[in-house]
Amino acid sequence: MAEAFAGLDAAGVAGEVIVVDNGSSDRSSALAAAAGARVVVEPRRGYGSAYLAGLDAARGATIVLADADGTYPLDDLSRLLDRVRDGADVVLGSRFNDGMEQGAMPFLNRWVGNPLLTGTLNLLFGARVSDAHCGLRAVRRSALTELDLQTTGMEFASEMVFKAAKRGLRIDEVPIAYRIRGGRSKLSPFRDAWRHVRLMLVYSPTFLFVLPGGLLFLLGLATMLALAGGPAEIFGRRWEIHAVIVGAIATLVGAQIVQLGVFARTYAVLFLRERDRLWDALAGRLSLERGLLAGGAILLTGTAILAVVVGRWVANDFGELHAEHLAVVALTLIGLGTQTIFSAFFLSILALGRRSTPTR
Repeated sequence: MAEAFAGLDAAGVAGEVIVVDNGSSDRSSALAAAAGARVVVEPRRGYGSAYLAGLDAARGATIVLADADGTYPLDDLSRLLDRVRDGADVVLGSRFNDGMEQGAMPFLNRWVGNPLLTGTLNLLFGARVSDAHCGLRAVRRSALTELDLQTTGMEFASEMVFKAAKRGLRIDEVPIAYRIRGGRSKLSPFRDAWRHVRLMLVYSPTFLFVLPGGLLFLLGLATMLALAGGPAEIFGRRWEIHAVIVGAIATLVGAQIVQLGVFARTYAVLFLRERDRLWDALAGRLSLERGLLAGGAILLTGTAILAVVVGRWVANDFGELHAEHLAVVALTLIGLGTQTIFSAFFLSILALGRRSTPTR
């Protein structure tokens, strides 16, 4: 506690120290209050819950967040505060700069867990940070509304970073020391890592839906069209109707997954104020009428192909059908076109809901 006050004095700023009691079973809250801190009690358990309570209680224009385990140096806050003064919205400490005490972080956390989670965050959201889960950070109060932080667990650390990246806020990093913690860690490596990954995927519909769905769609479509005329020799073996059926299912399922991604991305842009230049450019070309035209064209193409197949069947006096492969292609196109038409209506409904929602 004395270190936090010393950090404020060294930075030459007037500030308050807030300690969140999140179910502490020792005398730490009483000791903090005696040292001059303002103690806030948050009964909802969780790392994020504690920080959300502290952010709600804080009154400063810039807020420094730090885990109360003694691992972070608080006697020099000026480097974080100076970055905020220079225009940064979120400033993260970076522990991976040879300032980490021996044994301060478990081997797997340092060399596997943290690099993988930070790398995943950078890949999905383009944050370009080296330590996304550092517990020492500063945030500009005016950025909190834009961040709209909500998570209550350890994934709170990731949420702040990727939302800042998605919403175009400036993120800076400063190298810091990292010391051996006092007391027992409550971190559950696998459970908490999964919570981070789960949250990042939910907030990244492109990687969760569009890319895997698009790959499945293209593979299915290529398989189906390659065999539309009948059995064929490909890659040294003969492929029959079974492969066409698998390709048809893959095409429809892939298209459905992509459409779910489009729905999720549209919702994020319209209601969560996510910023995405590529999506904004694409959304400008999306309309109900264009969706109906595209779906109608696919539907009519499938119907025309099916009409040819049925015509041949009728000409054969309803005998044996020799165009099973082409029939599967036609039925798949009919299903895909119908799906596209109703998806266009659903996107139109989303946009209608946004126009009727007051701007926050």
